[in-house]
Amino acid sequence: MSDTTLPDEPSRDDRVTPEPETLGARGDDTATSASKDPSEWVTGDEPMTGAQRSYLDTLAREAGEELPADLTKAQASEHIERLQAKTGRGSAS
Repeated sequence: MSDTTLPDEPSRDDRVTPEPETLGARGDDTATSASKDPSEWVTGDEPMTGAQRSYLDTLAREAGEELPADLTKAQASEHIERLQAKTGRGSAS
């Protein structure tokens, strides 16, 4: 038997492996609800999550700022973006 492939059969090198789904590092992604402006969020007026609170505490300390502890999810998100820019934590390395 020869080690040749049929003309209509892709070789191993030509086969396309689908990319696994990932989060982050996709650039500008306006196709998902995660990329909506916080003011448009359905749950934006709910209290911020524990994760947001913890991260905001860290960012605010690094930035030398104090924030109210009763922020909504949308407000927290906006402060996170602002403080990431101020502290350099949100920039790609």
